[in-house]
Amino acid sequence: MYSKDEIFKAVSTVNDPEVGFNLVEMGLIYDAICDEKGNVRVIMTLSTKACPLHQLIVQWVEEAVMRELPKVEHVEVELVWEPAWNISMATDEVKKKLGGF
Repeated sequence: MYSKDEIFKAVSTVNDPEVGFNLVEMGLIYDAICDEKGNVRVIMTLSTKACPLHQLIVQWVEEAVMRELPKVEHVEVELVWEPAWNISMATDEVKKKLGGF
């Protein structure tokens, strides 16, 4: 129903409040799948396991997908820790601004 790119675009409306970049730019979204019934699964991580906004960010991702993709029936966010996130997963713009890469 929706492509991986369309789901990533929807998720890109969610910014990491600590750094101000969206989750896709940060490299925190690993994969996204939508079946023919409109069920979406987003596989993502956080920059750290100790992220105090863990539950809130997951909720924001769910809400963004539902808001941006009107035919979606259900969103499941799967939080994974492997591979562990690091700055090399971010876009070049994010790397420059955060780490001087």
